[in-house]
Amino acid sequence: MKITVIGAGNVGATTAQRLVDKQLANEIVLVDVIEGVPQGKGLDMYEATPVEKTDVRVVGTNGYDETANSDIVIITAGIARKPGMSRDDLMNTNSAIVKSCTEAAVAKSPRSIIIVVSNPLDVMTYVAWKVSGFEKQRVMGMAGVLDAARFRTFIAMELNVSVEDVNAFVLGGHGDSMVPLPRYSTVAGIPITELLSQATIDRLVKRTRDGGIEIVNYLKTGSAYYAPSASAVLMTEAIVRDKKRILPCAAYLQGEYGLKDTFVGVPVKLGKKGIEEIIQITLNAEEQAALNKSADDVKQSIAKLKI
Repeated sequence: MKITVIGAGNVGATTAQRLVDKQLANEIVLVDVIEGVPQGKGLDMYEATPVEKTDVRVVGTNGYDETANSDIVIITAGIARKPGMSRDDLMNTNSAIVKSCTEAAVAKSPRSIIIVVSNPLDVMTYVAWKVSGFEKQRVMGMAGVLDAARFRTFIAMELNVSVEDVNAFVLGGHGDSMVPLPRYSTVAGIPITELLSQATIDRLVKRTRDGGIEIVNYLKTGSAYYAPSASAVLMTEAIVRDKKRILPCAAYLQGEYGLKDTFVGVPVKLGKKGIEEIIQITLNAEEQAALNKSADDVKQSIAKLKI
């Protein structure tokens, strides 16, 4: 198993480190355009493997020759979000970056599965899919796992319970129009609608939607990377180990949930072939309307792309 991580910034480097720690591949390749950065970080990670007893080779590079025949390519490259910047503000710059990275990666690894982490997530996943020419099962975006993790964290904090007992579902685009589903969110199997007032749920839903910018506002000069990297690695593990996990991911829809020709977050089954099934759950009218709006927002952004 060989995995390439494109982008050696905070998200990419932390993702690579987590992949090494979990020994999800024999070789991890870290790619970045800045000379010396992937080489230095990659060597540092490799030198930690004797201590941690993780027998994984780590290679840092500015090119793509070393990425040849990767099984999974994780794209984290792009500029980071800054205070006052919406995800849409990132679109033009990052679409060019993701396009270039995808072209270079698929030329060397035409049978790989692509996981996109770059923002704006749903649009960048579309770019990678379009440019790669891959079937839709082999291109996906990391969004719902992260958004659900944030929702789970806030629920656990509110109720003072273990995060292990909290499950949550978040659908839709990764951004202001995401669709947290309180009806499908539980604590030890108990719906949160029985444990929290509607006003409290609404407050937690809003905090989940604002989860990314909350961290950006704290950091001032960067964005989240611990939770995003953990989320990307969870998806990777499901594929590498063929776990058939049901996880919310950005997937290309062609009729599911009444939506077509766009990437949007929905529950999927992840296994060794990538997205092996899109799981359709029953939504009420309000939830479906919110998902439709979220998908429309993504489609409008896609329409502005020049690729």
